[in-house]
Amino acid sequence: MGLRLTPQDPTFFALFAASAGQLVEGAQELTALLGAEPDERDAVLGRMHEIEAAADDATHEIVRKVHGSFVTPFDRSDMHGLAVALDQCVDLMAAAVDLIVLYRVDTLMPRVAKVVEIIARMADVTAEAMPRLRSMKEMGGYWVEITRLENRANKQYRKMLGELFADPKADPLTVMRHKDIVDALEATANGFEQVALKVEAIAVRES
Repeated sequence: MGLRLTPQDPTFFALFAASAGQLVEGAQELTALLGAEPDERDAVLGRMHEIEAAADDATHEIVRKVHGSFVTPFDRSDMHGLAVALDQCVDLMAAAVDLIVLYRVDTLMPRVAKVVEIIARMADVTAEAMPRLRSMKEMGGYWVEITRLENRANKQYRKMLGELFADPKADPLTVMRHKDIVDALEATANGFEQVALKVEAIAVRES
């Protein structure tokens, strides 16, 4: 990492760290949903929507500060893109929660729990990495770990698709509902990888 001549505004980094904190909260609600009784699911959904709204507010705050600052730590488009990518991860988790609740799927595929566990770990790793944006030190392990986790999620996704379509007598509506849910979880894992790729690109440009 070369010497930076750009003034560092610590507020930006605190905002990104706070935004990443919404990922952890969202993953906690997604995890809680798996163990919730049917009559508890609406409460989980409500909390997830609150987290989604808070994530939107955090993103808007970052964007406003980027547009209102004369000097920013990184390229403005990079900062905007990272803020949006973090927010998108929360939106994708919220979509998965929505589908599980709205479809009234009482029994999820067993591998869903494994994918949710991976997503929760991705949220933790991302939240741990965001405070290091200020110095960009020891960030390589972050995107390597996210890529490894995303590959694990992909493998579980493909196995779930195989299981869904293995039974020719399966009810098509049931198959569709489960596929929508596993698609949403796969999209969430991909969303975390997109965040890591944006951070990696920033690190390359700032080195």
